[in-house]
Amino acid sequence: MFTLWTLIEASLLCLNAVCILHEERFLAKFGWGRQAGQHNFGAPTAKDQVLNLIRSIRTVAKIPLIFLNIIAIIFKLLLG
Repeated sequence: MFTLWTLIEASLLCLNAVCILHEERFLAKFGWGRQAGQHNFGAPTAKDQVLNLIRSIRTVAKIPLIFLNIIAIIFKLLLG
């Protein structure tokens, strides 16, 4: 059954996945490492914007995700 909780849980899992991506180990294999967007002098490309979004999410959402994960775990334990 598709509910609001499953949508929230899916977005929480996606945010967790973005936060644990390691640039040197995973993203650099595909040319998306830290050095990928530093040689552009013009407008940023879509790839540069996605990399910036990943870095921003990792910086801003790390601490709130800890608390959101705790709430989600408690919710799952209580209600199944």
